[in-house]
Amino acid sequence: MEQRVNSRVRSIQISGIRRFFNKVRNYPDAVSLTIGQPDFPTPQHVKDAGKAAIDHNHTAYTANAGLPELRQAISSYVSEKYDLHYDPETEIITTIGASEAIDLSFRTILEPGDEVILPGPAYPGYAAPIILAGGKPVYVDTRDTDFKMTAGQIAAHLTAKTKAVVIPYPSNPTGCVLSGEEIGAIAALLRDKSIFVVSDEIYSELIYGKKHVSIGTFPGMKDKTLVINGLSKSHAMTGWRMGYVLADRPIADQLIKIHQYGISCITSITQYAAIEALTNGKDDAAPMRREYRRRLDYCMERLEHMGLDVVRPSGAFYVFPSIRRFGLTSEQFALKLLDQERLAAVPGSAFSSYGEGYLRLSYAYSMDVLKEGLDRLERFIGKLEN
Repeated sequence: MEQRVNSRVRSIQISGIRRFFNKVRNYPDAVSLTIGQPDFPTPQHVKDAGKAAIDHNHTAYTANAGLPELRQAISSYVSEKYDLHYDPETEIITTIGASEAIDLSFRTILEPGDEVILPGPAYPGYAAPIILAGGKPVYVDTRDTDFKMTAGQIAAHLTAKTKAVVIPYPSNPTGCVLSGEEIGAIAALLRDKSIFVVSDEIYSELIYGKKHVSIGTFPGMKDKTLVINGLSKSHAMTGWRMGYVLADRPIADQLIKIHQYGISCITSITQYAAIEALTNGKDDAAPMRREYRRRLDYCMERLEHMGLDVVRPSGAFYVFPSIRRFGLTSEQFALKLLDQERLAAVPGSAFSSYGEGYLRLSYAYSMDVLKEGLDRLERFIGKLEN
């Protein structure tokens, strides 16, 4: 019966990130630097709001798009933080994390045969829903541009079948961030074209030394841009599954149809916690951001000392060093590293073929864990070089 299953489902694979995370279960003494999950607890005032929601019996269905108060809080938050302006009544839909927002966006805008341009390497959570929606991922090789997808590269990949471009910055797995000028050049290229932009901004609060710039703020871009964000990274709320998509009303009117039938609404308890996070916790990410930057500095110092070639990230909480000089595939390298030194990291090939020859390390872990993990990586590299 397996052959009777949808062929698109059969054509995709389990995420390489999760595959290596799951392998750690077989190595009880392993150190894992695999998952992009804050090691901070959800802020106490946000947890208290969730508990209060239960105590006050706020446990019923809500409007499909989310509580009006929550959508207003999102509207105010993105306006203040990023100069994005969306009507809370008609242009904001709350989702089960950013993951549902991504899937929802592609299912809404794509038809069979449509092409979607995205940078390579890229988070695998884009390609799979593109394929499931009948589209075709078209990767741009960003390895020679410090993992930044440029307007010129996009232009070179445009065809009559191009339906959308994915702008995923700050980037998972590289941590790279586009400047306002670089995003503006992409906006200028796409402004007069009937091409959607899916802008994944889930790491928008985790940028070091600069302010996040959304492509949705540029003239002529709102009507074609779907902005995706959420509270998983900014407020350490991964398990609460709180995301949202911002879209011009004609697009949002179509997004809500799929969301309505597939999800109905996100958890009411999460919504009340999110209101607290977005109103009284607007700057909850600040202390986490400072700590991540400290960890990044430590990781960069250690990796450079090991002689690894690595582009310094400007956001998120990943480093993506090259391991090409060791003559192993990224999968072979990661497996040997886990087997010999009990360190779990994600092979770059999990992020498309353009990630081959790299290794993703997450520094969303304590300094003690990072030190032990990098000590193990250094020992392993020493063995390879001797």
